[in-house]
Amino acid sequence: MATPGNIVVGTHVWVEDPVLAWIDGEVVEIKGNEIHVRTIKGKMVVANVSKVFPKDTEAPPGGVDDMTRLSYLHEPGVLQNLAARYELNEIYTYTGNILIAVNPFQRLPHLYDTHMMGQYKGAGFGELSPHVFAVADVAYRAMINEGRSNSILVSGESGAGKTETTKMLMRYLAYLGGRSGIEGRTVEQQVLESNPVLEAFGNAKTVRNNNSSRFGKFVEIQFDKSGRISGAAIRTYLLERSRVCQINTPERNYHCFYLLCAAPQEVKDKYKLGNPQSFHYLNQSDCYELDGVDDSLEYLATIRAMDIVGISESEQEAIFRVVAAILHIGNIDFAKGEEIDSSVIKDEKSRFHLKTASELLMCDVQGLEDALIRRVMVTPEEIITRTLDPASAIVSRDGLAKTLYCRLFDWLVEKINVSIGQDPNSKSLIGVLDIYGFESFKCNSFEQFCINFTNEKLQQHFNQHVFKMEQEEYTKEEINWSYIEFIDNQDVLDLIEKKPGGIIALLDEACMFPRSTHETFAQKLYQTFKNNKRFLKPKLSRTDFTICHYAGEVAYQADHFLDKNKDYVVAEHQDLLSPSKCPFVAGLFPALPEETSKSSKFSSIGSRFKLQLQALMETLSSTEPHYIRCVKPNNTLKPSIFENMNVIQQLRCGGVLEAIRISCAGYPTRKTFYEFLHRFSVLSPEVLDGNSDDKVACQKILDKLGLKGYQIGKNKVFLRAGQMAELDARRSEVLGRAAKTIQRQIRTHIARKEFLRLRSAAINLQSFWRAELARKLYECMRQEAAAIKIQKNLRRYIARKSYKRLRYSAIMLQTGLRAMNARDAFRYRKQTKTAIIIQAKWKSHRDYVYYKNLKKATITYQCAWRQRLARRELRKLKMAARETGALKEAKDKLEKRVEELTWRLQLEKRLRIDLEEAKAQEISKLQDALHEMQQQVEEANSMIIKEREASRKAIEEAPPVIKETPVIVQDVEKISSLTAEVEHFKALLVSEQHTSDAAKKAAAEAQNRNVELLKKLEDANTKVDQLQDSSQRLEEKLSNLESENQVLRQQALTISPTGRSLSARSRTMIIPRTPENGNLFNGETKLALDMTPAVGNAKEPESEEKPQKSLNEKQQEYQDLLIRCITQDLGFSSGKPIAACLIYKCLLQWRSFEVERTTIFDRIIQNISSAVEGQDNNDILCYWLSNCSTLLLLLQRTLKASGAASLTPQRRRTPSSSLFGRMSHGLRASPQTTGLPFFNGRMVNGLDLRQVEAKYPALLFKQQLTAFLEKIYGMIRDNLKKEISPLLGLCIQAPRTSRASLVKGSRSQANAMAQQALIAHWRSIVKSLDSYLKALKANYVPPFLVRKVFIQTFSFINVQLFNSLLLRRECCSFSNGEYVKAGLAELEQWCYAATEEYAGSAWDELKHIRQAVGFLVIHQKPKKTLKEITNDLCPVLSIQQLYRISTMYWDDKYGTHSVSSEVISSMRVLMTEDSNNSVSSSFLLDDDSSIPFSVDDISKSMEQIDTSDVDPPPMIRENSGFSFLLQRAE
Repeated sequence: MATPGNIVVGTHVWVEDPVLAWIDGEVVEIKGNEIHVRTIKGKMVVANVSKVFPKDTEAPPGGVDDMTRLSYLHEPGVLQNLAARYELNEIYTYTGNILIAVNPFQRLPHLYDTHMMGQYKGAGFGELSPHVFAVADVAYRAMINEGRSNSILVSGESGAGKTETTKMLMRYLAYLGGRSGIEGRTVEQQVLESNPVLEAFGNAKTVRNNNSSRFGKFVEIQFDKSGRISGAAIRTYLLERSRVCQINTPERNYHCFYLLCAAPQEVKDKYKLGNPQSFHYLNQSDCYELDGVDDSLEYLATIRAMDIVGISESEQEAIFRVVAAILHIGNIDFAKGEEIDSSVIKDEKSRFHLKTASELLMCDVQGLEDALIRRVMVTPEEIITRTLDPASAIVSRDGLAKTLYCRLFDWLVEKINVSIGQDPNSKSLIGVLDIYGFESFKCNSFEQFCINFTNEKLQQHFNQHVFKMEQEEYTKEEINWSYIEFIDNQDVLDLIEKKPGGIIALLDEACMFPRSTHETFAQKLYQTFKNNKRFLKPKLSRTDFTICHYAGEVAYQADHFLDKNKDYVVAEHQDLLSPSKCPFVAGLFPALPEETSKSSKFSSIGSRFKLQLQALMETLSSTEPHYIRCVKPNNTLKPSIFENMNVIQQLRCGGVLEAIRISCAGYPTRKTFYEFLHRFSVLSPEVLDGNSDDKVACQKILDKLGLKGYQIGKNKVFLRAGQMAELDARRSEVLGRAAKTIQRQIRTHIARKEFLRLRSAAINLQSFWRAELARKLYECMRQEAAAIKIQKNLRRYIARKSYKRLRYSAIMLQTGLRAMNARDAFRYRKQTKTAIIIQAKWKSHRDYVYYKNLKKATITYQCAWRQRLARRELRKLKMAARETGALKEAKDKLEKRVEELTWRLQLEKRLRIDLEEAKAQEISKLQDALHEMQQQVEEANSMIIKEREASRKAIEEAPPVIKETPVIVQDVEKISSLTAEVEHFKALLVSEQHTSDAAKKAAAEAQNRNVELLKKLEDANTKVDQLQDSSQRLEEKLSNLESENQVLRQQALTISPTGRSLSARSRTMIIPRTPENGNLFNGETKLALDMTPAVGNAKEPESEEKPQKSLNEKQQEYQDLLIRCITQDLGFSSGKPIAACLIYKCLLQWRSFEVERTTIFDRIIQNISSAVEGQDNNDILCYWLSNCSTLLLLLQRTLKASGAASLTPQRRRTPSSSLFGRMSHGLRASPQTTGLPFFNGRMVNGLDLRQVEAKYPALLFKQQLTAFLEKIYGMIRDNLKKEISPLLGLCIQAPRTSRASLVKGSRSQANAMAQQALIAHWRSIVKSLDSYLKALKANYVPPFLVRKVFIQTFSFINVQLFNSLLLRRECCSFSNGEYVKAGLAELEQWCYAATEEYAGSAWDELKHIRQAVGFLVIHQKPKKTLKEITNDLCPVLSIQQLYRISTMYWDDKYGTHSVSSEVISSMRVLMTEDSNNSVSSSFLLDDDSSIPFSVDDISKSMEQIDTSDVDPPPMIRENSGFSFLLQRAE
């Protein structure tokens, strides 16, 4: 509350408003106790100083998470904080440890998914954003740690979201302590699944809510010693009985009546039901349907819920019979009878409903009629039967209906409890109370009286809890609080429940007297409580009374109090329904004791409810309470609407403002030393100059200001009500004086700046005009020179243009003539060439079509013939498979087939070689003929030339003409002969040219055919290679399948007695090498050690076993020496792990991969397991990671799955026992592979890696080695995560600057110190990364695995930092973004220093936190559009994540705002669309802890390893049995 001393002109305050409840404005004038305020809407308001509250102008625009942190803890401050947070979809807010939940009226799935549950699991209360999960987690942890039961009280008015909040609590408790459903459904599932049934029979539409719970529900969730849910129970309180018979517009009766009326037609026909309008209990209101709700579908959903709960079909049928009977009973009407005060059934319609009700209840029709209109009175002398008047009969009818419905509801609750099951051994429970809130309507009857009585009781419990929390806070801070008064409402409770003078006691007393009426009851109240300040009598009513509750005054109408409080056990009703033929109905009315069954017995609902409430309060008192207050923001039930008047009324009814009054009675304002100094250090700057600590500095400031009554605790300053406003007023004065000084200086600066600007402008103007005159003179001179130059150039241009025109015309004329000639010549040549081409194409096409048709026919015939042969062969194979010798024949045929194919291939190659040789010879002949023709042509040309020269010389040497005639004749003859000869040679030349052209064309065609044949030959070779590769792959697949079969057979043999007996035989034998099992190298005979014994002669002499035993002993010694050697740290040789290479070479030399049984693999695995189990030394883990990866790589490239030859000898199956086995054996037995040594050689990168056929132990060893590789990798990765995880919590939020930062001139130094403090945490992370990288590199771990470790680690850093940023509002600030950005720069430098070989794409894994931090530190956020944010700034972040950051952002450095309201609205629209489309809207990230690689990935990423140059250790080198290790590869 404000005082005249702390309100000055210019102060921002809150004043009352009839529409908005409170509105802020600025004080413009103060006249005594009257304050003139100009509101933000421009309206002038005059208010008393006691009705004005100061406003915190420095409050965050998005509100605070905990309202105890508000500078001014008063009604308008609380309302403004809730409104600001609701606008940002922050629906949860703390008030101390009380959670206020504002109903959003829309889906917010991202707040309740599994990711969010994981974040709140184990988190401290208040560490993350307010949430219902935090309350449930605190209750669960308190129950586990302290062993005490807890309760969560959820309250609020209809539509506030109590039921949904309860569901969320149940979900979270099931997440923490849910057990696996061994018997089917879990306890928590059954409790949640019971909600639809209880809602159908206990919920109804009210004025404020379409699905209002008309009963109180207390769910007890029971836990065992280990914290797992072991049982549950549901307790219900005060079902609203009167609603069954009486409703008002626009409310509805209970949902079940409407669901049954909307059931399928056959169901309605069965119960003789119709529309709801036809039933009296339903048509009293005009509302029959709910918007957006289909009652027919809800009926089916209720049936399914009953099935899930465990209600059988017969019980369901009986339940709906009772519901339908109640509707029919309501339609029974009465008329006056012939006698006085008697009644009869009114008409046939009423009699029809009477008959239908009796049929449904399976009782006598006449008995039902008598039970409704007659009463039996038992006196000592006689039994009197009297008839009721119509009004009393209606009361009897409604009483029967209410009794039926209440007992039905109680039966459902009991059935659900039986179905869920309770744990009698449970000693810990968490109770969730879903209770109706305070109600105050225009007409308040007995139900509202009971509801408000309940809330008064809960409010007393709530006040005690709040005061207790205040005491704990004061005790924790070690301040004196003994004189603080406690606000209590015990006087209201005494007014209601005190005996013998309470309202309930007086009501029970009035109900006991038959002549009591509501008027006499009201007069009794007026006389009894006329001096009670909590009880008021209205002036204009004789039956109304008003009670001053904690939430305000409520006027009650006592007209129906007596009727509603009476709960007679009517003997006629009991006698009617107890013997019902329906077992269900009879069970609802069990037989009463004989003395009570003869007359009606009065039972007080108020007293019964008081006892229930007393039991509930005892349960709550035995538990540790937690409070959730649900608030409905508007009465339209629509999102994004916050009605201040509605909310403030609910805060009053919910006791939140009462809790604030309790806080205000003590110390409502609590500031940490840092916050106090940061805000009020300007009042005494000299205090900060000393070296005193923050506590002493706060004390000095308060002493200087002369405040009294405050307290200084260990960490906070506690201020009394009004002292914060006084401090702010003093601060405003200091800041005002400083502002005036700043204004004076800035005005001086502005005036001088204006003078300098004018002087500079005058000088510039003078310079401009002088320059303008000079430019004009220069322009005149330039124009004259330009005119002369233009004339000269124009004349030159005209002359040149005339010349070019003439020249162009001549050229065009010449070009046209030449083009015409050329076109004529070209046209002639083109026509000739086109004709030739057409002829050639037509002939080619004709021949090609003939060839294709012929080829197609040939292929078709061949395919048909081959198909016929294949089918014939298949039939023969199938027939042969049924015979005893089929396997051998198939094998021989396949061998012959392969030999035939090989022979055909060789034959085809020889034919191709011969064809090539023939073609080469033909080409050479053609070339020789062409060469001869060319020589002939050249000779003919030379002869023609000679003849021409001779004729020319003859003409020149001819003598002068003397005799004209003879000479002419001779010359003509000679010329004609020469001409004929020339023509002859020309013809000869033309023919020779044609011949040469034909030869060239033939040569070209031959060359083309040769090229085509070469291509076909290459294609055939490639096909042959492909067939060979495919056959090899098939062989490998077959061998793998057979190896798997072998594993299964061995497992079967180890179980069977035969397998055990066979395994007991000797493990080592001398096996001579045969062509079947492979040839020996260099023809020598060697020992096969650790080989599975073949089935030999059982009568072998015992003398042959002695050398075998000595071999086994020696082999055992070698193995022991190897195991002892690898237990030591052998180190590395040229970057290769010695232990892995040693194991590989020994196993390969001993041929352990090829044996059926051996222990060496198990001993190696046990040695690795003992070395890494529970190991925290990263050097040892890295050492074995390097060895395992190297050994696995060698095995991957050496071992291949064994084929048919590796089958167990116990079974002695032949290799061709199956079709695939015969095929693989046939392929392996082809002529190309016969005679090869036992080990196949394969050159890979110049290294001879021998591939061996691995048996079952070797394959199992490889699998175990892979598992250990993944395990060691996971251990190293998890150790790194554990090491940096505590540091990440320190890195996400920048440390606050110390008090020294508040001293003038030391801010930059303090920021630098804070920067170094934050960087220190990041550098600790970098140090951890360096140490792991150093260990991995020192042990030569493959870079591929190193990259995977750091990529997953950086992904973990991204997830932790990003989730913490989204869940903690104090982290979403501008300065914090700068700090985190600086820390991320350290990680970027580390990635750059580690190089891409080891860091890989680790930096890219931080994309979420990088973009989020980048968004925090950008300037001018309001100018950014949604497209720019989503496409350019933060393309990786989802809309939910962007919305979360945008709404939580606050600028603590420059005071700037977040993105514009248009962008926020667009984000909301997109989020709504996503929620409607069922798109996951979780804004939290999930850490991936899977193994991100496979064996093939390792094999592909690692280079070949040459084990020949690895030196064995000394203890191995000295043993002669390991001499093979000393042999180096050439």
